[in-house]
Formats: sequence, structure tokens, C-alpha cells
Amino acid sequence: MGVAEIFFIIGAAITSALISEAISWLLIYRTEDYKNLKAQLDKTSKKLEKKKEQAPKQLAGSKANNKKVNRMEEALKQQNKDLSFVKFKSMFALTFTMILFVGLLSSWFDGVVVARLPFHPFGLVQGLSHRNIMGNDMQDCAMIFIYILSGICVRPNIQKLFGHAPPRTADGGIFSVPEQPK
Repeated sequence: MGVAEIFFIIGAAITSALISEAISWLLIYRTEDYKNLKAQLDKTSKKLEKKKEQAPKQLAGSKANNKKVNRMEEALKQQNKDLSFVKFKSMFALTFTMILFVGLLSSWFDGVVVARLPFHPFGLVQGLSHRNIMGNDMQDCAMIFIYILSGICVRPNIQKLFGHAPPRTADGGIFSVPEQPK
């Protein structure tokens, strides 16, 4: 159990994220299909934001304005769906890369305690943090837990660094604040 193992695992997570982004660039981001869809999505998203900002200034609840906003939201959903389909092609290659890295690291760190957690993990977290480690001390931490946490932290930042972060949509995603009824 040492700092060197943890840095090695974090380095492996960074490397796998870089390789994944390189594969994504080869299969997705450099294609004209992706560039056109992303431009359309950005354009529609900006138009929808402007329409929603102008809505309170115009007649409140105008049927024509509501129809336009609804049509634009449907177009945005369709464009998001098309973009997801284009990205789906590379998912097999990315999955293979991740399985390769996890398998390789698991063979090197099988049964090795790489860290000690300052808390007693619960349920699902306990299954990940103590995976393939002998003994009953649940504060002992396995490689997979560090690798997953590193991947969760590193991958979105690498995507932002290369400018491939998922497009921001007008609806804000699942964590958006719902609009208050008027």
C-alpha cells in the first residue's frame, strides 16, 4: 500500500481517457456529419433560448409563440437524438479500451490493498472498494475504486480541454431547475 500505486492507477485512468478521446476524435469529432449536427444543435439551442427570453416581453401565453417554442424544442430533441446516434458508433471501441485497461490493472493489482479509506463504505461502494481483497477490514481499498473515481473526475475535464464536452442544451438536462408555473 503506497502512494506510487495510487499515482500509477490515476495515471492509467488519465491514459485511458486520452486514448478514448483519441478514438472518439478518429471516429466521431473529425467527421463532417458530427460537425454539421453540432452546429445545428448549437444554432437551435441559441434560437430557443432567445425565444424563451422574448416570451415574457411578448403577449403572455401567445399560442403562436408557444407553438414555435414547442416546435423548436422538438427539433432540439431530434437533433440530440441524431447526435447520440452518431456518437454511438465509437462506443464499442471505447468499451473495448476500458475493458482492456481494467483487465490489465486488475491482473497487476489483484488482491492488493492500494489505499486505506478514512470511512466505512456502504453497500455498492463497499463492493467496489473492497473488490478481490482478502480480509474483513472494509476500509482497505482496491484498485478498481481508485480507477473509477479517477475516471469520473478526469474524463469530463479531458473532454473540456479538447473542446469535446457534450453540447449544452436549452432544457439543461436532468439536473435543470424546473420552471415555476405562472
